[in-house]
Amino acid sequence: MTRRNEQIRAREVRVIDDQGEQLGILSRNVAIDLAKERGLDLVEVAANAEPPVCKIMDYGKFKFEQSKKKQEAKRNATVVQVKEIKVRPKTDEHDYQTKLKHIRRFLEDGDRCKVTVFFRGREIVHKDRGQVILERVVEDTKDIAKVEQPPSSEGRTLHMLMVPLPKK
Repeated sequence: MTRRNEQIRAREVRVIDDQGEQLGILSRNVAIDLAKERGLDLVEVAANAEPPVCKIMDYGKFKFEQSKKKQEAKRNATVVQVKEIKVRPKTDEHDYQTKLKHIRRFLEDGDRCKVTVFFRGREIVHKDRGQVILERVVEDTKDIAKVEQPPSSEGRTLHMLMVPLPKK
C-alpha cells in the first residue's frame, strides 16, 4: 500500500513537486505542509530509497490512474484455454477429419488441446485402436503442435494433451 501524508514514517524525505522538479531533502512535516499549501498530498513513491522519495500529487487521481493501468494490463493479457475433443475408437474417416480441423484451429489460436478417446461397453477391450487414433492425431498435427502429456489411460478413457509450437 502506498503511504501518504502522516502515514510516512521517515523523518527526512527527498521531495519532488507536482511539476516534477526536485525540491531536495526536507523534513517530513515541512514537506507535508508544502503539499497542503498547494491542496495536494505527499505520496511516498520509493520507500526503499535512502532517504525515501516522496512526490507532491493529487492522491485520488494517482489511485484512479493506477486502477486504469491495472485494467488495461488485464485486458491485454491472453488467456490460454484447454479445449477438449472427444473421439471414439469407431470414429469414421470423415468425422476424424472434421475433429482434426477443430484440433488444428484450437492449436493455431494458441489454446491447448486435450484429445480424449472414450470407450463404451466392450470397446474397452480394443485400447490399441484408441492408441492408434491418438498416434495419428500426433502425426497429423506435428507441424503445429507437440505432445505435452503423452497418452494415458484413466477408466474408460484414453487422453493426451497437446500444446501449440512457439511461433517464430
